[in-house]
Amino acid sequence: MAVDELQAIIQRCQILEEADFKGEDFNLFQVAGQKCLEDGYAAQLLEVIQNEKNKVIIKNMGWNLISPLVRCIFMYNQEDDKREHCLRILDQLAQLCNPKELFLGLLEQIEQTSGEQVCQTVMLLLQPLQTVLLKLQNKKAYSVGLSLAMIMNQLTPLPVPYTKQQIQEDKLGLCQCCNAVVDFAKPFVNEVVKNMEKSSEYNDMELKEELIKFCMKSLKYPLLTAQLEQLEGIEEHPFRHFAAEIIDILWNMRELIPLVFPHKGGSPPWDNQEFADIERKNSADSLACLSYLMFVQHFGVECFPVVFSPSYLLLCNMTHIEVLLKRTEESVLSKGLDLFESCLLRMEDNSLLHHYLEFRVFINVPQDLVKIMTLCPMEHMRKKSLNILQLFIDKFDTEGKYTLFRCLLKTSNHAGVEGYIIKNIKDQIHLALTKECDNVWFTGHHLISLLDLVLSLPEGAETDLLQNSDRIMASLNLLRYLLIKDCESDNQTGVWTTLGKIKQNFLKPLRVGLNMSKAHYEAEIKNKKENRKEAHSSNPVCSVTVSGEKMPAMTTGMQLQVLHSALFTFDLIESVLARVEELIEGKTKAVMDEN
Repeated sequence: MAVDELQAIIQRCQILEEADFKGEDFNLFQVAGQKCLEDGYAAQLLEVIQNEKNKVIIKNMGWNLISPLVRCIFMYNQEDDKREHCLRILDQLAQLCNPKELFLGLLEQIEQTSGEQVCQTVMLLLQPLQTVLLKLQNKKAYSVGLSLAMIMNQLTPLPVPYTKQQIQEDKLGLCQCCNAVVDFAKPFVNEVVKNMEKSSEYNDMELKEELIKFCMKSLKYPLLTAQLEQLEGIEEHPFRHFAAEIIDILWNMRELIPLVFPHKGGSPPWDNQEFADIERKNSADSLACLSYLMFVQHFGVECFPVVFSPSYLLLCNMTHIEVLLKRTEESVLSKGLDLFESCLLRMEDNSLLHHYLEFRVFINVPQDLVKIMTLCPMEHMRKKSLNILQLFIDKFDTEGKYTLFRCLLKTSNHAGVEGYIIKNIKDQIHLALTKECDNVWFTGHHLISLLDLVLSLPEGAETDLLQNSDRIMASLNLLRYLLIKDCESDNQTGVWTTLGKIKQNFLKPLRVGLNMSKAHYEAEIKNKKENRKEAHSSNPVCSVTVSGEKMPAMTTGMQLQVLHSALFTFDLIESVLARVEELIEGKTKAVMDEN
């Protein structure tokens, strides 16, 4: 019987000194103890462990029971008395075993767990692990750091619940587990805070650094990808609670403000630049998430110093915004857009100085917005990006708007975006012409330089007019506005002095391109119609491939519809072009009549 075997081994070891225990004794104790657990004799094993006479034996050998003990706990139902006995055994082992040996045994068990049992195992072992760590004297900081790192590494592969239903179900127990890990860390945080209060120059930085690492990992996972908006029907959102706890830890250890507003001076923590770059890259996601929590969700806002200007806050956050906008996951991308919007809404229109565009990130971020606007598969994200781009434009002073327009026209490589920027240019010219104050950037020689970019065709008469129709229509509408609004006698915009260049570089090639395109498409339509009878008999189709994927085949009728749609676009362009030519001709004729 398993209990008899265990008793025999116990009696044999009771007469031995601690130093005389052999490897064979450890093995026999482990096998007998495991058999007791597996055969359902947990109550008898608990009595053996609680027996004061066996204290030395349990201290040295008890940690070997951790693995079979965990297996048995998960094997029994919640209501089973045997499970309760196993839990009491675990608690006793935490009190009696050699802390160093038990610490390694608990960590090994956490490391070996996988899949759906990760969170259950971690939550089961957190209390005994905390008890053991509080007993450790040597290498305590290292052991706490190792424990937290091991736990976070095991949790990281698990999917983060995102929808309201997923958060409520918490299928794998991740929401509950994350908050349990924070509770596990609190005694060590309190120890750091207590020592900091005792001495203004707190020298024992090891434990503090390990706790900061834990907070940084928590910000990256699960908080970066978690849904953190307040959800109706969830009284206490688990991830919002977790985020608040992480912010509290950083604040209590006096690290919150230095992380949000890092000191630009000072020496880097690494002598080796390569290590410094790796550290910066690893912390980028965490710091971006921290800024989101503070400036969008307002966690820790009561700690926030109200001394910074809105433009400085934007400058501090632009790097974080860039990090978030480079990601493709909706949960992360939306945080970047929300953070950017939050920073911009704090500012007055026209208050952001053009000097900020000297920072590379102020050019990179609008380019990232353009990519989201044109490539993101989620419509609501595309629309929000467009709104934020307009908000960004509105905040700049006149010279800043001018510089930003030039940059986006050169880099966007998208006719729709270019058309949108040209519309913005038209709005700025309108303001310049209707307001009394001087605006040197959207009149005179500065505007002429900008018009050189706007009133041009990328490939002359051979430009794909259909592909560039948005840009061409916006350019023609701008030119028509200038010819109507700016009298030749005033010529505030300078458009009349550069009309010859505009005709040569834009209007003439556009007219030639239009004639060629219309002729080509009309011929195609004629050809399709002539072959329509044959098409009905053989039922031919046109296959289209997009990004390597074959799209549904196009019938002849569908092809004709596309061709007619293209002709309609050319007609629209031609109608505005004709109006522009008419205005130029009218002005030219009036000048000749005067002469």
